Amino acid sequence: MTSSDFADLRAKVREFLAEQRAAGAFVPGVDSWLAGWDEEFSQALGERGWLGMTIPTEYGGQGRTHLERFVVTEELLCAGAPVAAHWIADRQIAPSLLRFGTAAQRDEYLPDIARGRSYWAIGMSEPDSGSDLASVRTRATRTDGGWVLSGTKVWTSGAHRSHAFFVLARSAPLDPARRHDGLSQFLVRLDSPGVQVNPIVSFDGSHHFNEVVLDNVEVRDADVLGEVGEGWRQVTSELAYERSGPERFLSTFVALASMAEGGLPPRASAGGVGRHVARLAALHHLSMDVASRLQASEPAELLASMVKGIGTRSEGDLAEDVAEWAVGLGDAATDRLVADALSRRPGFTLRGGTNQVLSGIVAKGLGA
Repeated sequence: MTSSDFADLRAKVREFLAEQRAAGAFVPGVDSWLAGWDEEFSQALGERGWLGMTIPTEYGGQGRTHLERFVVTEELLCAGAPVAAHWIADRQIAPSLLRFGTAAQRDEYLPDIARGRSYWAIGMSEPDSGSDLASVRTRATRTDGGWVLSGTKVWTSGAHRSHAFFVLARSAPLDPARRHDGLSQFLVRLDSPGVQVNPIVSFDGSHHFNEVVLDNVEVRDADVLGEVGEGWRQVTSELAYERSGPERFLSTFVALASMAEGGLPPRASAGGVGRHVARLAALHHLSMDVASRLQASEPAELLASMVKGIGTRSEGDLAEDVAEWAVGLGDAATDRLVADALSRRPGFTLRGGTNQVLSGIVAKGLGA
């Protein structure tokens, strides 16, 4: 595709978003890829072919490129559009099903993901484990024709509204010398007997995190994702999708856009705003480079970690600066966005891997 093709796609998405806002279909929000749950909006995107863009047409997708998907997702996030319902399914579940799933799994799940009608969560993190995925204690016990899962997952965004989630579980006894071995992934429907979803409500009253308890949940052999025992390799490959997208640096952009809509306020300097714009431009190019590598089936884990580490620091810094610059403006929309941005700031550098963990990955990857 040429730059003019991307420009045309951006223009179409912007036109759609302007129409939706004018019709009152959504109010721009901070962190909209986690907090903005709107199933009708997701389905409207699916109808326009802006979901499942990289899913092949034989599975109900559009068969388009990662770069085209990048353009669409960037525009949606810049507008603060409510994209949480489909986000994880489109970003992470679909590529994993394409890479590791069976033909039956792809046939069952991918068409509805592309239509914006299948909503998913991720079951990786566990209590008292931080970002150490190798410490997984959820157990997968072999049965005749299937498995029984028992354990607890936390920070499971959207699980209270989702249809299913991927669960990382220990399917073989732990060998302390080889902690990454013996892990497997399973597709678990969230309405299965033995699944209990408990809300984790943030201090500002919002709710998208959950604790999910698995109490002897039965799954079929057909619900194993990929190969038994290959869970660690599969999960780490997913992280390139989870950490690299524009959601890692645009969560608070809509607050800056709202503040500057009528020109720079007295408390803001052109230099201060310019520094943030320069960071966003650099992160845009870095994230787009990851999309190019994904399109070429090239390794992208190192660059993805860089996007996430730098991006989440930047969006937190942006929230604090906009809060200071917006003082005294008296603009209700900006005040709401700033308050939301500040309340969500602590989570930016934690979700998807702490910045300390990411710094270690980058240092190792660069040979430091």
